[in-house]
Amino acid sequence: MDAIWKEQTQVIKQLNANLEACILGKSKEIELLLTAFLAGGHVLLEDVPGTGKTVLIKALAKSIDGQFRRIQCNPDLLPTDITGVSIYHPKNETFLFRPGPIITNILLIDEINRATTKTQSALLEAMEEGHVTVDGECYELPAPFLLLATQNPIDFEGTYILPEAQLDRFMMKFSLGYPDEQTENRMIVAQSRSHPLDSLQPVMTAHEVTLLQAKARDVHMDEAVGQYAVALARTTREHPSVFLGASPRATLALVQAAKAYAMLQEREYVIPDDLKALAPYVFGHRLILNAEARMEGATAESVLESVFQQVRTPVRLEK
Repeated sequence: MDAIWKEQTQVIKQLNANLEACILGKSKEIELLLTAFLAGGHVLLEDVPGTGKTVLIKALAKSIDGQFRRIQCNPDLLPTDITGVSIYHPKNETFLFRPGPIITNILLIDEINRATTKTQSALLEAMEEGHVTVDGECYELPAPFLLLATQNPIDFEGTYILPEAQLDRFMMKFSLGYPDEQTENRMIVAQSRSHPLDSLQPVMTAHEVTLLQAKARDVHMDEAVGQYAVALARTTREHPSVFLGASPRATLALVQAAKAYAMLQEREYVIPDDLKALAPYVFGHRLILNAEARMEGATAESVLESVFQQVRTPVRLEK
C-alpha cells in the first residue's frame, strides 16, 4: 500500500469519525452512505421521522466543506422549483438563469414521495447525467454531487409512488432505524448542551472528494468477480418469484459500490463477499415480486438469499 493510498484511507477514517460523532450507533448505515458517496451514487432513505436522516446528510456536507441544499416536497412543488428558471431581463433584453437548489454538492430531497410524478421526473437527468436542462440550455452540476432522498414508509396520505425508472437511479436504499436504548441514553447526554453538528469541522474539500471517487473507480476487480456480479443480476431476472429483476444499471451500480466498499475496508481489490454485502441495498429496491410470491410472503431479501445459493461464488485458486 503506497503512501498516497494510506493518506487517502486516513482521510476517509476522519470523515467516518465525523459522521459517527453526529449519528451514534449507526456505523453500518454510515458505511453504506459513504460507499454510495465514494461510488458517485445516490441514496434513498426510507424511514420514520426523527431518526437522524437530515443530521446525517448535513454532517456529510459540512465534513467535505461542500454546498448543502434542502427541498421539502409537497404536491405544489414544480420542476422549476428544483432545476431553476430563466427570467427575462427587460433592460438587457436577455434571459437570465436563476439556478435552483439542485445546483449544489449535497442535495436533500425530503419526503420525495410527496412530490408529483412530473416534479420527480425533473430529478432523473440530474441523477443520471450530472446536469439539468432548462429552456434548452444545459447546466452542469458541481462535483461531487450526491442526492439523498427520504420517504416515510407508513404515511400514505398525499403521497405518490416512485416509478421504477426513478427507483432505478438510486444506487442504494436503506433505513437508519431507531437507536438502541444504550445509544439513545448516550445521545441525550451528548446533546444536552449542544449538538455535535455545531462544532463539526471539515476534514476534506469537495475537490479531494472527486479525487477519492476517481481512486475508488480504480480499485481492482478480477474478471471472475465481475462475472459473479453479472450472474447475480441475471439470476434475479430469471427467478420464478420476480416480475422485474435487476437492470444492467443495477449491475453497474453494484460493481461501482463494491469498489468503493473495498476502499473503505482498506483493500485495493474487490472480493465476492463485497458484492454479497451490498446486493440487498443495491438490488432490493429494484426487484418487483409477482403477485403469487407476495401472497406467499416472499420478500426481496428472501429472493436474494435464494439467488446467492443458486449462483456459484468464485474462488481464488492459489498458485
